[in-house]
Amino acid sequence: MTFNKETFLGSLSKLGPLSASQKQGFSAVLEAGEKCPLSHVAYMLATAWHETNKTMQPVTEAYWLSEAWRKKNLRYYPWHGRGYVQLTWEPNYKKADAACAEAGLLKAGELLANPDLAKRLDVAAFIMRRGMNEGWFTGVSLGKVLPIRGTASRAQYMDARTIINGHDKADLIEDYAQIFERALIEGGW
Repeated sequence: MTFNKETFLGSLSKLGPLSASQKQGFSAVLEAGEKCPLSHVAYMLATAWHETNKTMQPVTEAYWLSEAWRKKNLRYYPWHGRGYVQLTWEPNYKKADAACAEAGLLKAGELLANPDLAKRLDVAAFIMRRGMNEGWFTGVSLGKVLPIRGTASRAQYMDARTIINGHDKADLIEDYAQIFERALIEGGW
């Protein structure tokens, strides 16, 4: 069976009506997650949904505040959070820059010269997948906490939050992952 994105999107009725930009964001994450295990894609979608305040559009950390606020208050400025996973710290931007260049998404050094490129849909989705697969953010990777085959348990999705940010909001994001997992199955993932 081939994955049907429209069936997947139609299965997300619990989330309310989806805007065109949300659908565009879902498409970017699904494309980046191609050939990934079901639970991994479900968790990537849940992470993006949560970290972007349900917009599915890559955002800047504390997007509701000013750049001046970020400069004054974030110790890792200008390497503050951007994208679907809120990529932070210069070493992570360097990893992402090299990976994006290797994949042909950007030229070497381009992300370091313009960190806002981490908010471009394809770049943000790629960074999320590669970083979550390789444990860039906390040392924990998708493969360490989620199954390669079949569905994930509630406890596994709760533990998956350690990939990004300890157990902060783990219960909420687990709920999202379960919704996305069911929709992916319905779409034929």
